Amino acid sequence: MLFATFSPRIRSFSTLWLIEMWERFGYYGMAALMVLFMVGRLGFPDIQANLTWGVFGALVYAMPAVGGWIGDQVLGTRRTMILGAMVLALGYFLLAAGGHGVTALFVSLGVIVVGNGLFKANAGNLVRQIFADTPEKLDSAFTFYYMAVNVGSTLSMLATPWIQERWGWRQAFAVSLAGLLLGLVNYAFMRQTLARVKSPSDAKPLRLQAISAVLAGGAVIVAVVVFILEHGDLAAICIYTAGVIVLFIFGNMIRKTAGPERAGLTVALILTLQSIFFFIFYQQMATSLTLFALRNVRPAFDILGVHLFDFSPAQFQALNPLIIIVASPPMAILYAWLARRRMDPPISVKFFLGFVSVAVGFFVFGASEHLADDGGTVSSWLMVAGYFFYTMGEILVSALGLAMIARYVPARMSGFMMGVYFISTGVAQYLGSVVANIAHIPAALTDPVQTLPVYTRLFNILGLAATGCAVVAVALLPILARYSARHGAGEAEPTRAVGS
Repeated sequence: MLFATFSPRIRSFSTLWLIEMWERFGYYGMAALMVLFMVGRLGFPDIQANLTWGVFGALVYAMPAVGGWIGDQVLGTRRTMILGAMVLALGYFLLAAGGHGVTALFVSLGVIVVGNGLFKANAGNLVRQIFADTPEKLDSAFTFYYMAVNVGSTLSMLATPWIQERWGWRQAFAVSLAGLLLGLVNYAFMRQTLARVKSPSDAKPLRLQAISAVLAGGAVIVAVVVFILEHGDLAAICIYTAGVIVLFIFGNMIRKTAGPERAGLTVALILTLQSIFFFIFYQQMATSLTLFALRNVRPAFDILGVHLFDFSPAQFQALNPLIIIVASPPMAILYAWLARRRMDPPISVKFFLGFVSVAVGFFVFGASEHLADDGGTVSSWLMVAGYFFYTMGEILVSALGLAMIARYVPARMSGFMMGVYFISTGVAQYLGSVVANIAHIPAALTDPVQTLPVYTRLFNILGLAATGCAVVAVALLPILARYSARHGAGEAEPTRAVGS
């Protein structure tokens, strides 16, 4: 009853917020375990596990370019989003019910790639459409929307490692499936709240030929994903090619536009390139930071000699979304307060502050070498401190990535360009795994005293790299300010609602 008293905009946003929460619950429940699963269950060496996860991450983020186009031109934004959630549920079912050999794993991951591609860009595009007539609220809206990601991921990152330790891998992966099913049931009850939020394709009748073609194409993509995962060298070529394609698409779009649209796309390109560097840092959470927690972090959380609880290595990843849940509402409120007073700093400034925070976070992790005990292990509280700064950087960069596309890209190409943004993120995911392998540990090396300096060297390198990114971001501020002003002079067209 209370829900019915909210404005149509809030009801629409709440529906998307909840399905995004459950979709991310499923994804991050699986993600928290996957590198440890490959190392511990399938016997992958660190290098192979990191790169396999990197290739998968790249494909996961590349597919929304296709999904965004399908949503814009073929099935409609809402339909494509829900089809993606259904395909994701199938992928988690295969993980939970299928065999745990390498081929079975790769097939499951291929289905998840397709499902994520259909879901991700279209969910973000619907948020943009809800706030199309109030662009000043976009940063705040996407920050709250990003919080949905982290509510879901916190719950699953805490639950799936706990379930895996007590009942096994299948049961843990089944939790991801349960999350997706709950999300779909929730959407079924709330779908009418999105009746006014649609792309032109949503208004067209659903054709059996179109849905059949999408499903057939998805099956082909699954086969291609399996092949790519089985051939690492080919994967690297594909990913680097995707990076070149992203630059070509942006360049072509900029060439074909003029005036405010060209200025907006130029800003989007520069900020997308900065986002690529951020996601190289972000990829460490599932790779080097998790393996560091496995080998060099004490699981106990104690205060003044009183034992509170223990974390498993995978559960330390939950610190990231937990901090986002706490910090996102104040940040979103601050953005809205500043926007009302015309004091909100541009996204480019927020990106700079984000890189500074990421640098501090990695230097905290790097300080482990000086803070470890004689056995080469560090307190779990050091992970909390490092994750705090790392995560504040994420709120300032990653949380605003989609808002950046929504703000600076013309509405008619929004879904597709959100997909292109995800491709760039995917390239960064793979590069992040390559970077993580700087700290690969040979199977014979099990002494924490010997593994500690391997990890801290990587973390200090990443801290210096993030510092360099912050310096570059400062240097680019005048250029971005100039192009943002040109874009703002003609903002009416890029921010109108799709289908209006």
